[in-house]
Amino acid sequence: MTNKLLTITGPTACGKTSLAAELAYQLGGEIISADSRQVFRGMDIGTGKDLADYHIHGVDIPYHLIDIHDAGYEYNVYQFQNDFIRAYGDIVGRGRMPILCGGTGMYIEAVVKGYQLADAPIDPDFRKRMEAYSDEELTARLSSLVKLHNNTDTETRDRLLRALEINEYRVLHPDEYPHMPEMEHLIIGVLYPRELVIERIGIRLRQRLEEGMVEEVRRLLESGVPAERLLRYGLEYKHITRYLLGSCTYDEMYTNLYTDIRRFAKRQMTWFRRMERQGIPIRWIDGTQPLEVKVGEVMGLLGR
Repeated sequence: MTNKLLTITGPTACGKTSLAAELAYQLGGEIISADSRQVFRGMDIGTGKDLADYHIHGVDIPYHLIDIHDAGYEYNVYQFQNDFIRAYGDIVGRGRMPILCGGTGMYIEAVVKGYQLADAPIDPDFRKRMEAYSDEELTARLSSLVKLHNNTDTETRDRLLRALEINEYRVLHPDEYPHMPEMEHLIIGVLYPRELVIERIGIRLRQRLEEGMVEEVRRLLESGVPAERLLRYGLEYKHITRYLLGSCTYDEMYTNLYTDIRRFAKRQMTWFRRMERQGIPIRWIDGTQPLEVKVGEVMGLLGR
């Protein structure tokens, strides 16, 4: 089992954590988080860490890449890859089963496809030389180095320059790239009908607000985390920060946040479907089934 990686993914509010924890219990496994915001300490309710889900049947399921940096830290996919490789090696080195769990599609894809990323430094001289080129010329230059799957890297000139800077650095420093270990992948996607996802999002949002999500964001601001950083974390942290800064009313915050989470779930599914079109198989299971049925289905796919 130790050359395998079981991945549990799906859109927000689909019950990934509880399924992954039960599977870890059954398989003698440990969980590696694939959530871009759960790496931050103090961001608990808004990111849905659900740490209680890791304590089942009287056992604490070990987890990795949760609470590894203070809120406000600039974390990226390159760092995630390196952190994943270390966690994976530690888990399989002890004969345990690694289970990647989360809804950040880019992180999952970075593992499955072995993204070739580097921690390229800012190069003022390079940027000075690029001033003579138009955006179209820079885009063509970037396209010669990497296949552009979307327009994220070309939305603004700053993004375009950074993407080009990173990829030209990659050509000159090939040894600085993380190398994913050989793994046999089984990716499980948990799927609910759209109307049920929307209902679950609403229920969960109300629960998190009752549990003190606004107070959590207030504590982060009071601890010195810049508002600009919280706004960039998006969703709960963006809208609650705006509310606390007086930019909107509570009702406006709630309505806009609920709408954005629904849109976010739709974008997640768009990402997963794109992964499938690119040849990455995802075995979708019905989220409405009882937990024990879902566990049994996954165990069957693992040959257990």
